[in-house]
Amino acid sequence: MRPDGTLKVSGEFAYASDLWIDGMLWGATLRSPHPRAKILSIDLGPALAMAGVHAVLTHEDVPGRKLYGLDHTEDQPVLAIGEVRHQGEPIALVAADHPEIARRAMEKIAVEWEVLEPITDARAVIAEPDRYRVQERGGIARHQPVRVGDVDRAKAEAAVVVSSDYSVGIQDQAFLGPESGLAVPAEDGGLDLYVSTQWMHNDLKQIAPCLGLAEDQIRMTLAGVGGAFGGREDLSMQIHAGMLALYTGKPVKMSYNRYESFFGHVHRHPAEMRYEFGATAEGRLLYADVEIILDGGAYTSATLNVTGNAASLGVGPYEIPNIKIDAWGVYTNNPPCGAMRGFGAVQACFAYESMMDKLAEACGISPVRVRQINAVSQGSKLATGQIIDSPAPLAEMLERLEAMPMPAPLGAGPDGEIDIRALPGGVSQTTHGEGVVRGVGYGVGIKNICFSEAFDDYSTARVRLEVIGGEPTALVHTAAAEVGQGLVTLQAQIARTELGVQRVTIHPADNQVGDAGSSSASRQSYMTGGAVKTACEAVRAELLAMAERKLGRAFPGITQGELNVVGGKIMSRTEGVIASIEEILGDDVIEETREFHHHPTSRMDPVTGQGDSHTQLALCVHRAVVDVDVDLGLVKVVEMAAVQDVGKILNLLSLEGQIHGGSAQGLGLAVMEEIVVSGGLVRNPSFTDYLIPTILDMPPMRLDILENPDPKAPYGLRGAGEPPTLSSTPAIVAAIRDATGRALTRVPVRPEHIIRG
Repeated sequence: MRPDGTLKVSGEFAYASDLWIDGMLWGATLRSPHPRAKILSIDLGPALAMAGVHAVLTHEDVPGRKLYGLDHTEDQPVLAIGEVRHQGEPIALVAADHPEIARRAMEKIAVEWEVLEPITDARAVIAEPDRYRVQERGGIARHQPVRVGDVDRAKAEAAVVVSSDYSVGIQDQAFLGPESGLAVPAEDGGLDLYVSTQWMHNDLKQIAPCLGLAEDQIRMTLAGVGGAFGGREDLSMQIHAGMLALYTGKPVKMSYNRYESFFGHVHRHPAEMRYEFGATAEGRLLYADVEIILDGGAYTSATLNVTGNAASLGVGPYEIPNIKIDAWGVYTNNPPCGAMRGFGAVQACFAYESMMDKLAEACGISPVRVRQINAVSQGSKLATGQIIDSPAPLAEMLERLEAMPMPAPLGAGPDGEIDIRALPGGVSQTTHGEGVVRGVGYGVGIKNICFSEAFDDYSTARVRLEVIGGEPTALVHTAAAEVGQGLVTLQAQIARTELGVQRVTIHPADNQVGDAGSSSASRQSYMTGGAVKTACEAVRAELLAMAERKLGRAFPGITQGELNVVGGKIMSRTEGVIASIEEILGDDVIEETREFHHHPTSRMDPVTGQGDSHTQLALCVHRAVVDVDVDLGLVKVVEMAAVQDVGKILNLLSLEGQIHGGSAQGLGLAVMEEIVVSGGLVRNPSFTDYLIPTILDMPPMRLDILENPDPKAPYGLRGAGEPPTLSSTPAIVAAIRDATGRALTRVPVRPEHIIRG
């Protein structure tokens, strides 16, 4: 059972937005209404004159460094300095006795603007990067080529050539818990910070210089996180709340409303892609010629790494002897984009899977067969030259997927008659079956797990074993963020397995223990799981050494090597149970701290893109069945089936939840989710107008979970949270294509893309 489960279900769980302390002030942020403009003047007087207002701050009040950013790309102002580069950029801060006073004071700040024409065309930036300079770094964040073989020669040899342009809209992480936190000034001049984040130590490295504090003066504790999906990797209110707290000497709480949240975090990069595949008449791929353009918005965030991911995984899990990929991450005045579940691989997957369907049609073979013909297997090379060195039975996975039972016939009710509730439009009675066509589609995705490109990725765990109330008790302490994925449960499972004790407590995550890395990249089970396992092994070794010392007289010749811990007992291979843990420990305490690092990776070559850039690779394949009302453009996803290789199942219920959840986000991108931007302005910053799937939109799922252990990973596990997000989107779109005959080169698919006429 998840230790946080009961509280979350009952509504008693304390999320960051529930934080409260006596005497606290409320913080608010004034944000730019323009995507690009110069700030000519700011008049703070009317706001400062309001009763109940304690502070109104601008960039001039930042006590330390005025810029911050992920991965040593400090290009984002704490508060705008002379100009704004995207709608919603923070300009000024207010602290007041009540949130309504703060809001009214914020509205009294008078800003004089010189509005400029926003740069919004990412392709134009690539064509003329010196002309379209969004910021000092220029127009291009990263260009990553991949070159394999001779594409020009292969083009002359190809019997079948297919090509198309593809687009992916801006998807939002749509977490339900908005950005919130509480900053409390401390007597030592430092700060206690309670925030919902994905990576406390990375936050700390950005916060401390901006606040002019040493890192050890900031004590960070993870507040309850209401979902993340990459949207909390970047800072939001952390520095702002800290500034206000230090300035006023009072605790300050900040909590965004839903509208502000759309501007307070990054989103998935929109993409424009051009693909050309060439193959033999039988469907075997000879070459791929690819261009991927990712719009990162005004600041760098994770664009460098997202671009690398898109390039390295740009043609998917297929053997292609000749490859030319150019992936670009560019700056514009559109909304800032960064990490989101799938991290660059989602955009590419939609394109290359659409191309595989196009190739199958051109060759006159089935969509499944064309994928099997070109599927990677153990020993295959990816586009980067990296060898797949653990089992990847993709052809078998597709065979298993295709063999799964199909759902009931179109619109079938319990008695076999048409049930309008099972049709597109449901009880709105837009149809009784006329104009409704069924389609079936397939999608394959490959996703890297953990951080890539020579990043020294590690996690730290501290494990303490002692006797409390006569019972052996383990305390596990990490800085790993529980963001809803079930990590607290997994840490306890590992401790119970390795130490043989039942009572395990998970210490609240904070920065009083070493870095655990980010709760992203499907890495925490691998990395923090590995750290907890390693620390527990060290504790167990010390416990058994203690047992050897204490029991040597009673059991002459006994050695640590033949001892083990099972069910709270010390066992010998020859003598059986010889003592309990509490008898061995007594009043002693064993505590060990360990770091866990994965095997090294390398950077992609800047010219050829070659290199062993990824730690681990994971595969998922989807089949989607949809019913489409081709007259009204309505889509009902009837069923999704998935086959995924997870290496080793550690917690089946959590794992199934990850596959369902990833598939739901893929469904959202396929048919409904998009931040609509026009001229750099967001047109739908609310859950009224930005639609996400509900339980009524999610179909039943069939799962076939494979276990092909990775010998380099703890317990052989393979990260599982992201791969379903890749393959579900193209599978659903392929099914809609199958039903409608439409090309459907853009997601999300809208009704006007479907209706016949």
